[in-house]
Amino acid sequence: MEKYLNDYIGRIQPVFGRLPEKTAHTIAAAFFAYKFELYPKARRECATALGNMSDGEGMGTVKTAVRIISAYAEALENSQVKPETPERFTPSDYPFLAINLYNDSTQDPETLDLDNALILVYAIAVIASPDDEQALEEHRKYIITILEIYKKALGIQ
Repeated sequence: MEKYLNDYIGRIQPVFGRLPEKTAHTIAAAFFAYKFELYPKARRECATALGNMSDGEGMGTVKTAVRIISAYAEALENSQVKPETPERFTPSDYPFLAINLYNDSTQDPETLDLDNALILVYAIAVIASPDDEQALEEHRKYIITILEIYKKALGIQ
C-alpha cells in the first residue's frame, strides 16, 4: 500500500502543490488534532483552514474533506459515532480521492468519505507543508492502515 499512497500523492501533487504552506500547515494541524482525538482543536484548525482556502481546481474537494473531518470531530466530541447529517463527496470530487469505491454497494459511503478525507488532507500536508514532513512521516502507517482496509476492494494484491 506504500506504492499506492506514493502514486496517489504523485497524482494529486500537480493540483495541490500550489497550496500556500501556511494553509497546508493548518490542514496538517487539523489532521494531527483529529488523529490524537483532540476534537475541539481539530474543529478550530478546520475552521482556520477553511477560512484560508481560496477557490481553484480541486479546492472544493479539499474544503469538503476539511468539513467532513470537522463534522466527525464535533460528533465525537459530543459522544456520537458520526454526524447527524454528514457532509458528502460528490462525483466531481472523485478524481481527487484516493479510494473511489462509491459504486460498490458493499462499502459504507460515510466511512469511505471520512477515510478519503483523512487521506486527502494527509497527502496535501505531505505535498505542501515541508515544516510538517517529519511528523507526517511518523504517522504514515496510520494512512497505510486505512488504505489496507480497502486493499481487496481495490483489487490490489
